[in-house]
Amino acid sequence: MIKTSGVVAAGHELTAQAAESVLLEGGNAFDAVLAALATACVAEPVLASLGGGGFLLARPAGGAPRLYDFFVQTPRNRGSPGELDFRPIVADFGTARQEFHIGRGAIAVPGVVRGLFEVHRDLASIPLRQLVLPAVQCALDGIVVNRLQAYIYSIVGAIYQDTPEASAIYASPSNPNRLVCEGERLRQPELADALEMLAIEGDDLFYRGEIARALAGDMQGGGQLTLDDLAHYRVYKRRPLGVSYRGSTVLTNPAPSFGGSLIGFGLKLLEDFEVRSLGFGSAEQVALLASVLELTQEARSEAQQDHALGFPNAEKLLAPERIAPYRAQFAARAKSRRGTTHISIIDGRGNIASLSISNGEGSGYVVPGTGIMLNNMLGEQDLNPSGFHRWQPDQRISSMMAPCIVLDPNGDAVATGSGGSNRIRTAILQVLSNLVDFDMEVAESVCAPRIHYEEGLLSVEGGFNLTRIAPALDLFPQHQIWPERNLFFGGVHTVVAANGALHGAGDPRRGGVCIVVNR
Repeated sequence: MIKTSGVVAAGHELTAQAAESVLLEGGNAFDAVLAALATACVAEPVLASLGGGGFLLARPAGGAPRLYDFFVQTPRNRGSPGELDFRPIVADFGTARQEFHIGRGAIAVPGVVRGLFEVHRDLASIPLRQLVLPAVQCALDGIVVNRLQAYIYSIVGAIYQDTPEASAIYASPSNPNRLVCEGERLRQPELADALEMLAIEGDDLFYRGEIARALAGDMQGGGQLTLDDLAHYRVYKRRPLGVSYRGSTVLTNPAPSFGGSLIGFGLKLLEDFEVRSLGFGSAEQVALLASVLELTQEARSEAQQDHALGFPNAEKLLAPERIAPYRAQFAARAKSRRGTTHISIIDGRGNIASLSISNGEGSGYVVPGTGIMLNNMLGEQDLNPSGFHRWQPDQRISSMMAPCIVLDPNGDAVATGSGGSNRIRTAILQVLSNLVDFDMEVAESVCAPRIHYEEGLLSVEGGFNLTRIAPALDLFPQHQIWPERNLFFGGVHTVVAANGALHGAGDPRRGGVCIVVNR
């Protein structure tokens, strides 16, 4: 009999294969997710980087779940806005445009490297030098740019040609005046060297050693990071936020991040209705879901009104007294009418890993000699809703990233999460509803069309029957119809353990790949 060793869903074939190889060698889900994380930084360079931040929601078999927060931190001192290297670029999705800010002044203290080592110390069983080998080999051999990656470069290409150092890495091998194109090979030998050196010397190389000194020296030209910022960075281990939904427990990212609480808020609103009876894709179901997203945005705005310089305790959103008035509004309405990637792994022993990582869109700045582009989190409007340059010093930035684990009373489990900037929470909410409310198979739940509501505009992904949902669109006259599936609506890579079997689905919107590993 074939023994199932695990299931992996990720945003790139090489990312998933790195995890697969580790599982085949006898590693656990946490070994596999670290190998996948390192490889994602090579194979998904706009979405993942050692210069960014992330979260791992880990449920060891037979143990208590824990959330590793290695997201970015604000510097210990704010620079004068007029002296910062901080400038806008526009990302063009074709149907929508979004402004981001880049430059050295947009860089927050990165956490991925420290997170990689902290998780390895706690949960891994294979030496880190062995776990980064797939990533090192990919960086040396080069990755063939696929259609999705070429599309992503077309959206944020200005960033990857912004500096000579970035252009040297991401330029086309046939024409250095443009970015690497679909079918061309992207080699990153300096990143391969950096991964090997980090695995040998440890995370202090990045936070106190040679890399830290090079980075901090460059920040004197319009940046805000210092050696002190890097030396004081730490990983936080948190108790996950737990939200009950129709008998299942949804574990997700707690405060100070906002995404998990907003997903929980939306689920609590949905729980009052028999969503299944409406039928997926009906006008009633779309209108109900759009109202949930609209009220969730209102709740987020209200929770932040008195916190102009920072984020409130997001868990307050789930207090009964906070939810009650929104439930009343929701009932009345119902009667009347960025760069991020995710990796989900469950192994055959019952270990579960759900990891989300982001570099924003990238700042354009590359640490000399490493091939590592740093984040632009201080330049993302989604993460700075009160305005730029108003953040509190030395604080963990609140994120919309929300890796999730769903535990069913009968022992079934789901690991899921998404990329997609402010669309993360709406994408995950809809996949969870598809799985629980409509009892969809995992691939169907991930591929089903989605909607997103933000700042008065309802975005509707291609795939809905527009005639059928027309009454719902009438309730939201400010709406935009997308012609087809698009990475704008997230990438919810999901794996499931149910009835003794492991299966999953990678989200095709973001090049998703799922591998069931047997040995």
